[in-house]
Amino acid sequence: MQRAAELAERIVAYMGGAKDDFGALATEVFRHQYRSNAPYRAYCDARRANPDTVLSWQQVPAVPADAFKAASLVCGDPADSEAVYRTSGTTGGADRRGTHYVLDLTLYDAALRIGFARHLLPDTGRMRIVSLVPPAAEQPDSSLSHMLREVVAEFGTPASTWRLTAAEGLDLPGLLRDLDEVEGAREPVLLAGTSFTFVHLFEALNDLGRSYRLPPGSRAMDTGGFKGRSREVARAELVQRFEEMLGITPEWLVNEYGMTEMSSQFYDGVAGLPLGGESRYVTPHWVRTLAVDPETLGPLAPGETGVLRHCDLGNLNSVMMIQTADLGSVHANGFSLLGRAPGAEARGCSIAMDELLQAIGKR
Repeated sequence: MQRAAELAERIVAYMGGAKDDFGALATEVFRHQYRSNAPYRAYCDARRANPDTVLSWQQVPAVPADAFKAASLVCGDPADSEAVYRTSGTTGGADRRGTHYVLDLTLYDAALRIGFARHLLPDTGRMRIVSLVPPAAEQPDSSLSHMLREVVAEFGTPASTWRLTAAEGLDLPGLLRDLDEVEGAREPVLLAGTSFTFVHLFEALNDLGRSYRLPPGSRAMDTGGFKGRSREVARAELVQRFEEMLGITPEWLVNEYGMTEMSSQFYDGVAGLPLGGESRYVTPHWVRTLAVDPETLGPLAPGETGVLRHCDLGNLNSVMMIQTADLGSVHANGFSLLGRAPGAEARGCSIAMDELLQAIGKR
C-alpha cells in the first residue's frame, strides 16, 4: 500500500492547490484500483479495459452507483475500513443500501473541508453553526453526519449546537433559543440540514406564528431532495420560505449535492455572492463530470442533456468513476441537475449494472 499512500499524499496536495495534472493522477488511481479492487477488476476485464488500454480519464470504466449495493468495491479488506457509509435505502428498501467502504479518511476529510470553506465560509474562518443533522455518534454510517461533525469541529465556534437527533427528531425549543440568541446578539449563524428538515421547521414556525430576521451574514446550507418523501416542495418555494421565515436571502442559501458513493461534494454557489441565473453546481478541480447518453453511455457535448458521470480523485480506495442516474448537462466548471432519468434508471445504467453482476458472478 506504499504506492497508494504516496498517491493519497499527492492528491491531498492537489486538492489544496499544488500544481499537478488531473489526467496523470486519474491514470495512477485507475492503475491502483484495477490492481487492488477485485470486483472492479473483474468488471473492467469484462469490458476489455486495463491500465494498458485506458489512455485517458474519460476511458476509465464507470460503475453504476447501484453497484455499491451489490459488491464490496474497495481496494483491500472491507474490515480495515476507517469508516463505512451507507445510502438511506429510500428507493430500494433498507435491505438494499449502497455501502461505501473508506479505508482512510484523509482524502475524504480534505475534500469536504476545502469544499465547505470555499462555498459556505468565503468571508470568515469560523462562525456559529447550528446542525439540523443527527450527530455522527448516533448515525456512524451517515456520510452527512460525518461531514457536519468535521465542519463543526473545524469551523464552528464553541456556541455551535446540534438540534436534531435520530431518536427525538427536531429539538424545536432548543433551536428557537438559538435563533432568539443570534437575533438578539446580532451574531451571524450558519444553519445546516436537509431540505426536508427545513420544510418541517418552516411549517412549525408558521404554526407558532413566528419568523426571524437573522443578522446580516447569516447563511444556510441545505442538502438532499425529497426522494422517498410523502411530498415535495419546489426549489423556488423553499428559497422563498428561507427569506420569509429566517430572513436568509437567496444569495446566502447554498445547496449541497453529494452522494454516499463519492468522497467529494458539489455546491450551487458561494455564500454571499449574487446568483447568476440558472442554478449550476460547481465541480471542484479534483473532480471531472461528463454527461453521457442514457442509452449508449457515450459522452455528450457540453450543454447536451444526459445522465451524469463523475470522476472523483477522492475515491482513491473504492472506484473513481461513478455513473449516476441523474439527468443533467455539463457546462464550464460545473453542471446543471435536472432530476432523475425516466424510470429511475437509464437503460444504459441498467445494462452496465447487469454487466457488473455477471463479472462478479452474481448473475
